[in-house]
Amino acid sequence: MGIKQDTFLRESRRKASDMDHRRKINFSLSQSHKAFREGQLRFSNVEAARQQAKNVKWKALENLDKYLEEFEKNFTLRGGKVIWAQNAQEAREAVLKICRDKQAKKIVKSKSMVTEEIHLNKFLEDNLIEVIETDLGEYIQQLADEPPYHIVAPAMHKSREDVAQLFHEKLNVEAGLPPEQLTLVAREKLREEYREAEIGITGVNFILADIGGVAVTENEGNARLSTSFPQTHIAITGIEKLLPSVDDLDLFWPLLAAFGSGQNITVYNTIFTGPKQKNEPDGPQEMIVILLDNGRTKVLADPEAREILYCIRCGSCLNVCPVYQNIGGHTYATPYSGPIGAVLTPLLEDLGQYKHLSYASSLCGSCTDACPVRINLHKLLLDNRHKAVVENYSSRSEKFGWYAWRKASLSRTIMNMAGGNMKNFVISKLFGKLWGDDRELPVFAPKSFSQLWKERD
Repeated sequence: MGIKQDTFLRESRRKASDMDHRRKINFSLSQSHKAFREGQLRFSNVEAARQQAKNVKWKALENLDKYLEEFEKNFTLRGGKVIWAQNAQEAREAVLKICRDKQAKKIVKSKSMVTEEIHLNKFLEDNLIEVIETDLGEYIQQLADEPPYHIVAPAMHKSREDVAQLFHEKLNVEAGLPPEQLTLVAREKLREEYREAEIGITGVNFILADIGGVAVTENEGNARLSTSFPQTHIAITGIEKLLPSVDDLDLFWPLLAAFGSGQNITVYNTIFTGPKQKNEPDGPQEMIVILLDNGRTKVLADPEAREILYCIRCGSCLNVCPVYQNIGGHTYATPYSGPIGAVLTPLLEDLGQYKHLSYASSLCGSCTDACPVRINLHKLLLDNRHKAVVENYSSRSEKFGWYAWRKASLSRTIMNMAGGNMKNFVISKLFGKLWGDDRELPVFAPKSFSQLWKERD
């Protein structure tokens, strides 16, 4: 068993037994799922919308090279710059070079999962550049020195009392403040950071090929502030975020809002098409978009797996997943958790190290049903499991166990030879540890149905 798998299993058991943790996340997830169900009702035909969105993403990825070049051409025509990064290190180094060219010491950053993927914050801080998260949930997580817990709601696992105590300890404010006061404290602290930062960094929700723009969606306005005050705006995005046309947003913006948070439309939706123009009163003097590969073209080359790149990061699959509801987000120990992370991480990173994530699923299909672009998530989980076996990432003991299981299961003679006690002993040895202490193993009857039927006759 690998270190990552061993850690995952240990943490899963611990979190599943932590009733206070489960109470907090199940409350938050129930609220999210309720909003998700209400959001779907706003579509006259939600299934048609989902299928149309899937078709658009299929078109985008089947012609990704063409559309990315179209985006670069149109974006640079308005004075923007595009940097192509093959991997996380190239992306980090590109950001660091920009910071050094600008002599920047402070960065304000809006919510971005792709920067979590490349571990940008720690890299910049190791190079003496301060990074301030401006999304409230991300800001809370940064104060707590924790990674995001959920794709959409980074601090979902913290109660209002937890946040009040954290602010008291880290920001020296009065203990026990209510949420409204805590929000005002964060706002006051962050407004100063916006004014002082030399560079603003954002993620990207959608790349728009035909107008050379990037669309950023948020609920707090912090991304707009992060791109208005600093003189330089860096947008970092995975290459799969592409849409062929700006006209596609009339479908994708409502889908993202409805499936992500149950809203009609997210509060702030902004399209950036480059730096401030001569006739514009505000905006950054310079805008750079970093297009990150980091394993995505490898996934794109796999006809079975490429569907996972349709994901628009709404987080709805996490909200309905029974495994996520029991073990939470940090247990995965990866930037992307839940069903999307269980499929994507082994593909982007290393299948040998992360194959266990694809087994962390009941295969109930709820994630597939909840996906706004109809990604067949539970099939992709099975595909990853199959790849792990074909590529010889299974241990000898596991292979022998399944070999013996297959032989026995296909032989009525062997099955009848082993009585109920023998079967119970074998099952406890093979699967007892994986089954865990909190669940009872199934108990075999003393005699098989075949034996009972023969005795009856």
